[in-house]
Amino acid sequence: MKILVCISHVPDTTSKINFVNGDSEFDTNGVQYVINPNDEFGLTRAIWFQEQQGAAVTVVNVGGADTEPTLRKALAIGANEAIRVNANPTDGFFVAKQLAEVVKSGGYDLIICGKESLDYNGGMVPGMLAGLLGYNFVNSCTEITVDGNIAKVGREIDGGKEIVSAGLPLIIGGQKGLVEEKDLRIPNMRGIMTARTKVLTVLDPVASDVNTKAVKFEKPAAKSAVKLFAADDLDGLVNALHNEAKVI
Repeated sequence: MKILVCISHVPDTTSKINFVNGDSEFDTNGVQYVINPNDEFGLTRAIWFQEQQGAAVTVVNVGGADTEPTLRKALAIGANEAIRVNANPTDGFFVAKQLAEVVKSGGYDLIICGKESLDYNGGMVPGMLAGLLGYNFVNSCTEITVDGNIAKVGREIDGGKEIVSAGLPLIIGGQKGLVEEKDLRIPNMRGIMTARTKVLTVLDPVASDVNTKAVKFEKPAAKSAVKLFAADDLDGLVNALHNEAKVI
């Protein structure tokens, strides 16, 4: 089985977020980047297939040379090879179009995407990719097993969980639950050294329209200051809740 894991290169959730050029662009200065958490769950599950069923695992990213450390980390975790499409990931359709070309040329059986990236939270790429390729698609996946050419997939739905089966080739949008957080792999020294010798192929992008553009970003309003009351000032607390917060 050949597995392709789509990797997004996203800011660490602890990074301080700022914008430049009239709040139209994300300021990358001083920001630490990581593998998108939803993609990391998918990568770890792919490594499980590698260990248990002999699957070959490739990771792919659409981005500039600055994303290669993230791909090298994925290789250190256990992926066999990596592909970088040398282009700025301008919007979801553009990214899906680039990934579709990689899938078509690689003959992959299972394509694992995160259901969304934790930077822009667009959630568009997995579904668009399936639409471009005409592949089966299951989103919000929390479990998957493969037997021959049939995958059994569990996914979250309102009020519960649904189990579906689908034939390969298959695209899934994965999330937490594909593996538990405690099962995520931390690259060891051997993995890091081995990753340096693994193949990282750089591809030119295919022509594609850019259908969306960020016009402006706006931060949430700053939280108001916390007001503290003495333990015995019950009247002051009730007055503030009633007249200022207006919650009682």
